[in-house]
Amino acid sequence: MPIKNKSDLLKTLAAKRILVLDGAMGTMIQAHKLEEADYRGTQYANWHTDVKGNNDLLAITQPEIIKSIHLQYLESGADILETNTFNANAISMSDYDMQDEVVKINLAAAKLAREAADEMTAKNPDKPRFVAGVLGPTSRTASISPDVNDPSKRNVTFDELVKNYKQATHALIEGQVDLIMLETIFDTLNAKAAAYAVDEVFEELGASLPVMISGTITDASGRTLSGQTTEAFYNSMRHVNAISFGLNCALGPDLLRQYVAELARVSECLVSAHPNAGLPNEFGEYDMDAEEMASHIEEWAQSGLVNIVGGCCGSTPEHIQAIAKAVANKSPRQHADIDIKMRLSGLEPFTH
Repeated sequence: MPIKNKSDLLKTLAAKRILVLDGAMGTMIQAHKLEEADYRGTQYANWHTDVKGNNDLLAITQPEIIKSIHLQYLESGADILETNTFNANAISMSDYDMQDEVVKINLAAAKLAREAADEMTAKNPDKPRFVAGVLGPTSRTASISPDVNDPSKRNVTFDELVKNYKQATHALIEGQVDLIMLETIFDTLNAKAAAYAVDEVFEELGASLPVMISGTITDASGRTLSGQTTEAFYNSMRHVNAISFGLNCALGPDLLRQYVAELARVSECLVSAHPNAGLPNEFGEYDMDAEEMASHIEEWAQSGLVNIVGGCCGSTPEHIQAIAKAVANKSPRQHADIDIKMRLSGLEPFTH
């Protein structure tokens, strides 16, 4: 199937206004209070392991729920939908012994998002909607040992990650996504494997799609789980020539702001951010309401920090609607005037 590259259209729109991502998929799924039988559906009624909690599987077993969530976000003002494929890779799906279902899940999820986006675009052609095929971080890390007594031990290799990411990427593209998003990156080596895999798929297909990269600052240390600062992470991944570089998850907009500002200072491409709705409370729930979250992101827009905004854990269509309203008349971040220098990185950036 030929790739339809909407990169130019996306760049044109991003130059005119701040684009809006959708919000949390998991938060919306949890509101349905689904049980084991709901996750299994008729397709996996006799599956040999429990599958409750496998949200990506719902693209097959409960497609009407997933499509409805997509439509709610689109109706709230989202320009870009994320496919429900955060864990749809063989490594993560092995928790349910569903590694052989990965292609089916990615394809089903991409098609649902595509249908929803196309329906909304048909209603209002002046506001085209896009689908970002999500490649999550997987449940393993290539940089950190799982054994405190053996720092050299690894439970996944770079080549294994590439193989898994290639499989998912092929299926997402077959489902007609407009972009590929590497998101919630906590380990830069995993992200490099994902970027390499995506590039190999593009080479095999003889065409490419825009790539979005979004890392995650794991706590108040201001670093990713594999130890890099925001600028170091950017330096490590800037070779990908992504259409956007951003941060998501882990922190609410109040705590994430300084790192978004750091990224806006160094990024040669669009800057995205989709934070959590605050930090989780003692019950694991998110208390930041739509208006408070939108007020933070409105300040980011007024300060010229962002081009693409949305929500991660705890956010709902109400949050996205408030965010879309808050940034509707704000100018998008202008590309920074970056000096030409050698930009390297370890845990810290090295710029000369």
